[in-house]
Amino acid sequence: MEPLLFLISLALGGSALATSVRVINQGDEALVERLGSYNKKLEPGLNFITPVVDKVVYKQTIREKVLDIPPQQCITRDNVSITVDAVVYWRIVDLEKAYYKVENLQSAMVNLVLTQIRSEMGQLELDQTFTARSQINELLLRDLDIATDPWGVKVTRVELRDLIPSKAVQESMELQMSAERRKRASILTSEGDRESAVNSARGKADAQILDAEARQKSIVLQAEAEQKATVLRAQAERQQQVLRAQAIAESAEIIAQKIKTNADAHKAIEVLFALGYLDMGAAIGKSDSSKVMFMDPRTIPATLEGIKSIIGDTQQLPGLNNNRV
Repeated sequence: MEPLLFLISLALGGSALATSVRVINQGDEALVERLGSYNKKLEPGLNFITPVVDKVVYKQTIREKVLDIPPQQCITRDNVSITVDAVVYWRIVDLEKAYYKVENLQSAMVNLVLTQIRSEMGQLELDQTFTARSQINELLLRDLDIATDPWGVKVTRVELRDLIPSKAVQESMELQMSAERRKRASILTSEGDRESAVNSARGKADAQILDAEARQKSIVLQAEAEQKATVLRAQAERQQQVLRAQAIAESAEIIAQKIKTNADAHKAIEVLFALGYLDMGAAIGKSDSSKVMFMDPRTIPATLEGIKSIIGDTQQLPGLNNNRV
């Protein structure tokens, strides 16, 4: 009888020892109640509790978790229906509050997020919901973090995944976007045409200016060339006249010297003055101011006779002739 009692007590002791040992994994925590009231929190590792008296009532991970919010209908400030779904990242920072402050933490979190999303969407117009998504995420994160703090929960991130307007709104938006694209295309086309016309006008103006400058330079160069040619012609004529005058003077001097010794000098003088007379007539005929010149051949002998008389006088007056020479 005694061995049987020993075995029974040993079995009961082993069972009690087994129930008094609790192993908590890393990243998890557990709550222990003693006789129905909170006693302590079990940390990761090996923990001991009192059999029969103590009881593990709640065990949960303290790692960050993802809460998938189902799509829901929201009404914007401009009375447009829109479907919104989100993802919330959160973790438990106080396991005691998470268990004793709210009955169903997961359900409470979902309902709280849905309520906050409806509240934020109701304060914005439809266009703002598409352009201010990051601002909406920040507002939701701030409000949810404040609301879940009494539950021992820390909301780390909120992301709106899809914002889907109703079908009618989508069709209206597509028409609006199509009209906006056509408007932008028309504006770009008109701006292109304007720039093309401006560039063409500038090109024509530049071409006309360059053409005018080229013509001006051509006229200036032509005038300079004509001026130089006129100067050269005048210089050539002057040199020619000087050379002719020098030749006549030299000839006259030679003839005057030979008058005393040569009787044929009178004929030479007659020929010389006749040639001078003819040259003078040719020069007058080439003048720009003269159109027609009449020459009487009878004047030539008379001129020659006058010259003979002058020469005769000079021969009769040797002293005077020497003074003139």
